[in-house]
Amino acid sequence: MSMQTAAPTAWASVATTRVPSELAARLEAGSHTDTVRAFVLARRTFLAGERVDMNVLAASLGVDRTSLFRWLGNRDALLSEVLWSLAEPTLVRLERASPATGSARLTSILGDFVESLITAPYFQGFLSHEPARALRVLTTKESQVQQRYLAVVEAMLEAETGAGRMHYSLSTHDLAYLLVRISESFTYADLITGEKPSAERARAAFEYVLRES
Repeated sequence: MSMQTAAPTAWASVATTRVPSELAARLEAGSHTDTVRAFVLARRTFLAGERVDMNVLAASLGVDRTSLFRWLGNRDALLSEVLWSLAEPTLVRLERASPATGSARLTSILGDFVESLITAPYFQGFLSHEPARALRVLTTKESQVQQRYLAVVEAMLEAETGAGRMHYSLSTHDLAYLLVRISESFTYADLITGEKPSAERARAAFEYVLRES
C-alpha cells in the first residue's frame, strides 16, 4: 500500500529524492503494514484537527511507544511526514492547474499554495494549538518540510529556466530559498510578527522578487 496520493510531476518527485527519509521510503514501498497503518491513523487524526499524541496513537493501535517509535520515528519526524504528505499533492494539483509560464507560473503556484495553507482548518488548528512546535517542524533545518519545499521550488525554477522562460541573476538555490522564506513569512505572519497571514501580499512579494531577479 503506497502512501503516494497523486502521481508527482517531474519537479515534485525531487522532494523525497533530494531529501530522503527512512519513513518516507517505508511508506512509499508499502511493505511494512504496521508503519503504513500507524501513519494512516496519524494522518487521519491530523486532518480531523486533533492533536497527534504518540501515547494515544500507540494505545489506539494496541502497541507500546517503543514499537511506534521504531515504525514512525519521533513525533516531529512523524508530523513532518504527515505535513508533507498533504503539501505535495496540493503543489501537484496547483502546478497542473496553472496555464502560466515563467515568473507568472511561480507566482501563481506559490501564491495559491500559501492561500491553501491559510484556509485549511486542520493546518490552522495545528498552528494555533502548537505554535512553537509548528514553526520548528515547518521552518527550520530540523524538519524536512522546508527542505522538501525548497527542493520543489528549485526544481520549478530549473524547469522554467531550462525552457528559456526565466532569467535571473541569483543562483537557483538562493532564489528558491528567498521564495520559500517569503512563503513562510506571509503564511505564518501571525506567529512571527503578529500580523494577519495574507496570500495576496505573498503573491505581490513573489511577483516583485521574480520581476526584479
